[in-house]
Amino acid sequence: MQTISHLGHARLSIFERTLGWLDQAATRSARPPKYPAHLMTGLRGEDAAYFYLRGLGYTIVARRWSSPKLRGDIDLIGWDGEWLCFVEVKTRSSRAFQPAEAAVDHEKRATLARMAREYTRQLEHPELIPVRFDVVSVYFPGGRPEFELFRGAFDWDDSSPSGFRTHE
Repeated sequence: MQTISHLGHARLSIFERTLGWLDQAATRSARPPKYPAHLMTGLRGEDAAYFYLRGLGYTIVARRWSSPKLRGDIDLIGWDGEWLCFVEVKTRSSRAFQPAEAAVDHEKRATLARMAREYTRQLEHPELIPVRFDVVSVYFPGGRPEFELFRGAFDWDDSSPSGFRTHE
């Protein structure tokens, strides 16, 4: 089993480095970017968070999930053991200003809860599935990303506008 696990991590690492190299090559290309710089930073952060969570053992089942019935999307949806996790990713180029996770305000949490309810309606026996809302803050102060993971950052009915729990 150790060999399979090690092989899986090696493949993930190779894929992550290849994706990084392709991003750098695309940045050097003569074409103008498809998205504004702040959106490109966000997409880069979502990709980095995907690999980070995979490295922690999450099984990611959806990226940028959206519903035709609701406005918005869920950055990542995955399983962490028995928990179905709805993950919001917030990315910043530095830590100079307010923390990235501070952008997950009361309105954003309510939107994520609505989206998660819509997603779980598709599942068989959703009432039996433990659900958790996680937040990943991604920072790019230099070359390699830095992460902060907030497991169980808030609940379905979290109405506190002051913020969320900060435990890992």
